[in-house]
Amino acid sequence: MDEHAPHIHATVVPIVTGERRKAKKQAEGRRTYRKKSNAVRLCADDLLTREKLVAYHDSYAATMAKYGLQRGIRGSEARHTTTAQYYRDLKRQTGELETNVRQLQTERQQAKQELDEVRKEIKSEKLEAAKAEVKTALVAKVGSLLGSGKLKGLEADNRTLQGEVAARDESIELLQQQMERQQEEHQRQLMELQVKHRREMSDKEAEHQKEVSFLKSIIQKAKKWFPLFQELVYMEKFCLKVGFNERQTATLISGKPLFYEGELYSEEHRRKFTTERAGFQVVKDPIDKSKLALAINGQPIGEWFKEQFDRLFSSIRRTVEPLRRGKGMGL
Repeated sequence: MDEHAPHIHATVVPIVTGERRKAKKQAEGRRTYRKKSNAVRLCADDLLTREKLVAYHDSYAATMAKYGLQRGIRGSEARHTTTAQYYRDLKRQTGELETNVRQLQTERQQAKQELDEVRKEIKSEKLEAAKAEVKTALVAKVGSLLGSGKLKGLEADNRTLQGEVAARDESIELLQQQMERQQEEHQRQLMELQVKHRREMSDKEAEHQKEVSFLKSIIQKAKKWFPLFQELVYMEKFCLKVGFNERQTATLISGKPLFYEGELYSEEHRRKFTTERAGFQVVKDPIDKSKLALAINGQPIGEWFKEQFDRLFSSIRRTVEPLRRGKGMGL
């Protein structure tokens, strides 16, 4: 549960029995050892063949069909989205979602302000209505005392005013209900956008992990098929650290000689050494043929760095010793 989509990692130990397929093909006279045909052993060849992997996909899809899971397309030619494109799309979608959220928040704030204004108007109008009722009652009492002929006209105006106030109250109530429905709709849309965003993020993350896993498998195969692949990777980093640029490093990694003049950095001595025009080439290590080494004029660069450091140290010592002896004579 450490990601958006729940998932399971399974480690499979392929324990099988039976004689190895390769052993069956070997001649009896060339076998270096023999195993019993029913011996238990570890072997992925029998469990992870192309045909069985397809069968695993089929059986898993059949079992999960009741949950709505569909099997992937066989022989699909769909192309993976590159990591750079994935992050560009993700950034664009995140920007769009943030814009929508800000728009909804702005609309919600505006609706709240309108609701506050309506409430103020309702309160004010109710107060005015109360005042009108008191005024009408007062006029009625005065009219009854004075016998004024304008009392009926005032009562009619008062009824008309009360009708307008009632109609206004009803209109305000309808507007308030409409605003509440609009707020609920905005909230629902916001939640749907968030759910959609999380789902897309989860899908993109799963796709990214699948791509990373695929790249890792390619690297593992490259290491297996090309024994010097890992050494070439190390040598590329070493050449860049020494001071060669990417173009020069590419020339060296391809096995071609390179002529260079300038400064070279030694990580062991933590300083740079200057070389005149010299020839550089990546060769097999003279001691361990399974490794690679960078040579300068046919000499391993590690030895060359050591010679340069010893010369520098000897030069400094020749300079310092006469100064020490002179200081001692003065004393």
